[in-house]
Amino acid sequence: MRNSNRQWTIAARPVGRDVVESDFALVEGPIRPPATGEVVVKVDLLGFDPALKGWMENIGGYVAPTSIGDVMRGSGIGSIIDPGDSGLAMGATVIGPLGWQDFATLPAGQLRTLENDSQLSAHLGVLGTTGLTAFCGLERVGKPFPGDTLVITGAAGAVGSVVGQIGKIGGCRVIGIAGGPDKCRMLTQELGFDGAIDYKAGPMTDALRELVPDGIDVLWDNVGGTMLDTLLGRLALKARVVICGGISRSKTGGMPVGPSNYFNLVFRRATMEGFILNDYEADYDRARQRLQGWLADGRLQSREDVQTGLENAPRTLMRLFEGANTGKQLLRVGD
Repeated sequence: MRNSNRQWTIAARPVGRDVVESDFALVEGPIRPPATGEVVVKVDLLGFDPALKGWMENIGGYVAPTSIGDVMRGSGIGSIIDPGDSGLAMGATVIGPLGWQDFATLPAGQLRTLENDSQLSAHLGVLGTTGLTAFCGLERVGKPFPGDTLVITGAAGAVGSVVGQIGKIGGCRVIGIAGGPDKCRMLTQELGFDGAIDYKAGPMTDALRELVPDGIDVLWDNVGGTMLDTLLGRLALKARVVICGGISRSKTGGMPVGPSNYFNLVFRRATMEGFILNDYEADYDRARQRLQGWLADGRLQSREDVQTGLENAPRTLMRLFEGANTGKQLLRVGD
């Protein structure tokens, strides 16, 4: 085991452009011993989401701001190597805000203990914030009914792929939008989507006319921009539009231009609502129980893209904005 701690810190803010490796600086120093109530965790696995870029930009205000020089934030799974006076067990497997580093020293109260099962990584994906986002957002905002047509942008990503599977479990007709034939095949042949549209193949007008002839009842949007605008023109009566993400704005310095088709919300008596997962914390236990059950009985599949080596953390985040990942983006910290 290493006796020093490598840490990726924030060196620049990627506002109005892609994330690049020089936005981070790799530093190395001693492992900080635990203060009262703290533990030291050896970081084994890190999870990545598009929201990390927003945190670097300090956009949104729903999480504490970051500063240049801060250790890059990120959820992770690891094992306790120094429990201090916390009362937690040496070697216990935990999940929490470990950050991009070999060892995290942090308050024990920020951690949740996990059982050492064969699906530990799922706690960063379908059993973690990814699955909770999909479950809570679909149930509380999308409110689908059996027979509804559910359309998802960014459908081959971590959240989108889970939203679609939950929709199928609930009896929806599910159409996913993704980039490239391989991702579209995965959606229909492996995850059970009823149809998929490759947005890279050209304008989506004909495909939408064929696959959603009666309009969209629930639209789950992870992308924004022109794609959202196109889909707003295909809403069914009383449609619900769930705004989860806006990955298309990753190259803009501010908020994207508003959709020109927004007035179709009036014509269709539809609603469009954004949400932040933190607002539904009271639902977490129930959501995890349902997700765990579906994962156990095979109705919910976990898709993961696992990279290796802490030195590759910036590159792993960049994969999200290049569309290189399929499913949850993870990084195994050790070799």
